[in-house]
Amino acid sequence: MKRLMFIAGVAIGYVLGARDGRGRYEQIKSQADSLWHDPRVQEKVHTASATVKEKAPEVQAKLAEAAGQAKDAAMDKVSQHKDDSSSGSGTTYPPAPPPSN
Repeated sequence: MKRLMFIAGVAIGYVLGARDGRGRYEQIKSQADSLWHDPRVQEKVHTASATVKEKAPEVQAKLAEAAGQAKDAAMDKVSQHKDDSSSGSGTTYPPAPPPSN
C-alpha cells in the first residue's frame, strides 16, 4: 500500500511538474535573480564579505593554534605508546612465520 502511494505521488508530481515546465522554472529563476541584485541584499553581502575579511587572520591564528595542539597531543600518544611497548607492559605477539615458497 505504501509503495502504491509513493508511485502515485511520483506520478502526480511528474504530471504537475511537466505541466508547469520551463515557464515556471524561468519565473523562479527571474525572481531569484531580482532578489540577488536587490541593493539591500547586495549591501548585506558586502557587509558579510567585509566581516569575513576582517576576521580571517584571527580565525587563521586560532586554527593554527588548534592544529599545533592536536599535533602535540598526537605526538604525546605516539611517544607514550612507544614507551609502553618498550617496557614490556604492552601486548606482545609472536613473530610472524617466514613466508613459504
